[in-house]
Amino acid sequence: MKRSPEQTLAGIEDAGVVAVIRMNDPSRLSDVVAALVEGGVRALEVTMTVPGAVDHIRRIAPTLPAGFLLGAGTVTDPDTVARVVDAGASFIVSPVFRPALLKAAATHGILAAPGCLSPTEVLDAWEGGARLVKVFPATALGPGYLKDLRGPMPYLKLMPTGGVTVENAGDWIAAGAVAVGIGTSLLDAKAIADGRFDVIVERSRTIVANVRRARGTK
Repeated sequence: MKRSPEQTLAGIEDAGVVAVIRMNDPSRLSDVVAALVEGGVRALEVTMTVPGAVDHIRRIAPTLPAGFLLGAGTVTDPDTVARVVDAGASFIVSPVFRPALLKAAATHGILAAPGCLSPTEVLDAWEGGARLVKVFPATALGPGYLKDLRGPMPYLKLMPTGGVTVENAGDWIAAGAVAVGIGTSLLDAKAIADGRFDVIVERSRTIVANVRRARGTK
């Protein structure tokens, strides 16, 4: 059953963690997804930089457990929005803010999280219809930046990406993030190359626990 943008947003907020999958060799993508599921991560995005990303989304979507959210990342043009929706993605994430992407997402009835950095970009995206804004790149900003943004704009729903680690994810949540986007720190390339998917499972469990702790939940 297709989710509405509001249902997807609620699901991402509840999950608290969106795993960002970037792989030059997608041959082990299914194993990575299985490890994330086992570790309790319930939302992920397959980025368009993964070779054959749309086909992988189409293959993975029907295999996921109920309640799991599958999105497409690094989406930068409206045509790609149509393709990933057709493949089964329930949300899109972009590194940039483009009004045309928000319009395309609205046309297809899915959630879009555009990438923004400055307060002006963030507010423009929000007023343009984005109900989840990806703060990117968050690497050099730190969790305090989210507090600064939400001081005058407390209604914002922000998802920092870039610079988020398994260890500091809770700090971002405590600063006001509704979820975090995390790639490298969670999906260790060497562990994947070595077939050590138990490492991904353990890191998934750790970040989920850190987010829950920051929220004061078990």
